[in-house]
Amino acid sequence: MATVAAQTYITPQEYLALERKAEHKSEYLDGYIIAMAGASFAHNFITANLVTELNNRLKSGNCVAISSDMRVRPSAEDTYVYPDVVVVCGEPQFEDEAFDTLLNPIVIVEVLSPSTEAYDRSEKFARYKQLDSLQEYLLVSQDNVHVEHHRRHGAQWILSHYRTLEEVLLLPSIGCEVPLRDIYARVILNED
Repeated sequence: MATVAAQTYITPQEYLALERKAEHKSEYLDGYIIAMAGASFAHNFITANLVTELNNRLKSGNCVAISSDMRVRPSAEDTYVYPDVVVVCGEPQFEDEAFDTLLNPIVIVEVLSPSTEAYDRSEKFARYKQLDSLQEYLLVSQDNVHVEHHRRHGAQWILSHYRTLEEVLLLPSIGCEVPLRDIYARVILNED
């Protein structure tokens, strides 16, 4: 999340009309458009690795992983966001006949960037929790090997950390396991 592109309140309908014609993606939060900044090479590579690895593991089932161009509406109309990766199972549910705003992701992944990390951990996660369909939320570091895995257990969220390339990320909601070695394949990491 880089900058507020418009300081004037607009309605969700106005946002969608503008966004569907826009050349660049923007998110919508409580009546304001937030311009999205470009991502680093490592960020994009990790996102591509995740989409590839998840889809390879999910190809025989009814789930699919989609990259960052899939808009998600986590709450009643005050938020529209673009997660880095979403997984949907079964029949995708969309907001309208444009089929560009997903309502029922099972897994959401955000690859952390310095400009968005605090937002991804707090406010964005709070909004994602409003999705009844959401079972798992991942925060993936782009600087070192570290995946934070939040898993819904009833009304609670259980947090697990994965910190070595030898570990395997378990995603029970989609019956999938992804080695961290595959998530971080060919990514140059900070050695500190």
